[in-house]
Amino acid sequence: MEWAACLDEYEKLVYRMNTPRVVIDNAVCSTVTLVKVDSARRHGILLEAVQVLTDLNLLIKKAYISSDGRWFMDVFHVTDQNGNKLTDESVISYIEQSLGAIHYGRSNGCNGLTALELTGTDRVGLLSEVFAVLADLQCNVVESKVWTHNGRIASLIYVKDCDSGCPIEDSQKINKIEALLRNVLKGDNDIRSAKTSVSMGVTHTERRLHQMMFADRDYERKSILRRCADSLMVTVQNWTGRGYSVVNVQCKDRSKLLFDVVCTLTDMDYVVFHATINTAGDKAYLEFYIRHTDGTPISSEPERQRVIQCIEAAIQRRASEGVRLELCTADRQALLADVTRTFRENGLNVTRAEISTTRDMALNVFYVTDAVGNPADPKIIESVRQKIGLSSLKVKELPLSYHTKAENEEQAVGVGGAVLLSLGSLVRRNLYNLGLIRSYS
Repeated sequence: MEWAACLDEYEKLVYRMNTPRVVIDNAVCSTVTLVKVDSARRHGILLEAVQVLTDLNLLIKKAYISSDGRWFMDVFHVTDQNGNKLTDESVISYIEQSLGAIHYGRSNGCNGLTALELTGTDRVGLLSEVFAVLADLQCNVVESKVWTHNGRIASLIYVKDCDSGCPIEDSQKINKIEALLRNVLKGDNDIRSAKTSVSMGVTHTERRLHQMMFADRDYERKSILRRCADSLMVTVQNWTGRGYSVVNVQCKDRSKLLFDVVCTLTDMDYVVFHATINTAGDKAYLEFYIRHTDGTPISSEPERQRVIQCIEAAIQRRASEGVRLELCTADRQALLADVTRTFRENGLNVTRAEISTTRDMALNVFYVTDAVGNPADPKIIESVRQKIGLSSLKVKELPLSYHTKAENEEQAVGVGGAVLLSLGSLVRRNLYNLGLIRSYS
């Protein structure tokens, strides 16, 4: 009994030693809330910390990250979506509790639902066919996220049985769902790469989408001009003296940008030891000091190019092309099949989608372009709205003016060099202040 008691006390001591220390400070800065996290270092813990903040749709304006040795130390400067400091005590309490648990790992899959994972070649009307098949099979879509990039599509669809309201566990029905959806994805020209799978989803949805597109090697395919990618610039260099590879990213700032980059680095088995994130206006500047999980830096030119391609792809996958349409209406069976069929019949292509249901209401977001990726004709948008319901389907966001590739390159070359140099100096200064290097000059 005494030994058991000692063991119990030891476990409590280990728990206290490893539990992250979280401090949320609203006093230091007048414009942002500071979120400070200290914890024992573990691969993937930075991603989980960022995930907590981005899942709340908080904006990370700045961040300073260091995890040399066995300890992980981060400071995030965050605001809400309106650019204001955090004042809601329930939100602050949730952040403290969630960050306090990251040492033990997190997941936020849709419990109690069946997860369908789909990848294949994107085409106009593909989602309409997918949702039509699910409606015919009596599958109720509860949540879904759809990304497209470089002519590829990845989707996670969470469903339950229409009749029972329970997850779909019948093996024959699951096999039928997989087979029919695979045929839809194959179409006429994607016999080899179309994939479907069914699981009880437990992985973070957006992380899983990144993993699916990475496995689909969307980053290697012939690049299609992304209108949202103006000023996107990624460089990777080795800092031989300290054994780091230094990744610099300059691009347009947006929500969840840091999550997308850190997610990709983590799933490629790189460890972020130090990082500085800064935003100025609508621009974001990120610098990461990374190594492989075995402690070595990037060792070859092909690997360096692959890291650049993968980070660019991670940033572009979530990019919002086209008109943002929001559908808010009473949920019903085959609703998504009917809505997306209307899009297809009017030549609209869905480039990204977020499907959710709350109680008996459907809250869906679609980004649509014309069939070749150009801005949709406003007359067509209005015609679609009239067919679906003007009060239900609303235009919430119009696409920004498109820039030519030449303009993008000129902006990147003009600004990129000076910014990357200043970021390098900033991080070296931080390392010097932490006593990790002798001089940053």
